[in-house]
Amino acid sequence: MPFSAALITMLSEKINRSGKQNKMSQTPLLPLVVEPEELAKHLNNEQLLIVDICNPQLYAQAHVPGAINIGAHRMVAGGQPAPGKLPAVEQLNQLFSELGYTGNEHIVVYDDEGGGWAGRFIWTLDIIGHTGGYSYLNGGAHSWLKEGFPTENTPNSRTATSVNLAIDDQVLATKEQIIETLNDETVVIWDARSPEEHSGVRVMAQKGGRIPGAINFEWTQAMDHNRNLRIRTDLEDILPELGLTKDKTIITHCQTHHRSGFTYLVGKMLGYDIKAYDGSWSEWGNSPETPVEI
Repeated sequence: MPFSAALITMLSEKINRSGKQNKMSQTPLLPLVVEPEELAKHLNNEQLLIVDICNPQLYAQAHVPGAINIGAHRMVAGGQPAPGKLPAVEQLNQLFSELGYTGNEHIVVYDDEGGGWAGRFIWTLDIIGHTGGYSYLNGGAHSWLKEGFPTENTPNSRTATSVNLAIDDQVLATKEQIIETLNDETVVIWDARSPEEHSGVRVMAQKGGRIPGAINFEWTQAMDHNRNLRIRTDLEDILPELGLTKDKTIITHCQTHHRSGFTYLVGKMLGYDIKAYDGSWSEWGNSPETPVEI
């Protein structure tokens, strides 16, 4: 007895859903935040794709073996007044094609500044619905190089792939969404900018100040400067005291969603329900209809 077209469609959708769930439920190769010594043990694993977002001069001198260098500008739209916005999907397709992306890799990312661009890349992986697993190298180039782990100075690349990404905006907050939730006590804004920007002393847009009710915890405060810029181990105690708690939806931003890439990563590490506002202050502070608090 032949199957009906409706039944075939239903079975196909069920198989696809099951495959996606199985893929997502696989145990990641490495934890979200991986220490250098643990990554060093897996450098020869063909499942790894290591992404370096360091200064090209540093990459040319020394980098994690196998790492592929990309420019941070590849992850942002670049247009004014909000250059940090998510780029067009075609731009992301080109970037991930050059990385040889298939969606099955476990991706390890690091930078040379403490995690801003690396966190932005992890946010991008969430935006494209990557399910192959990913990790941030704790401390990035600082911990890897200063602690004597193996390096190389030859550039790396992978065979380009055909990529057709889809955008999942669950971790993206828009200006309009933030305006709608300003009086919602279940939503908290995490401002990763400097205290001077937050208070309006330093103005980097048409308007200075902060999103009403925003909590300021500068991104560099989340780094342990005595441990080669690793993520601080006491944040689970510090952030709730400020009002950044797990029972809230947290939206993080900075000026262009670069610094807040790191705070997004920190939020994920702590198990927060966290989103990022990619327009950030460059959009909010230049928009005539947005309220500002000083």
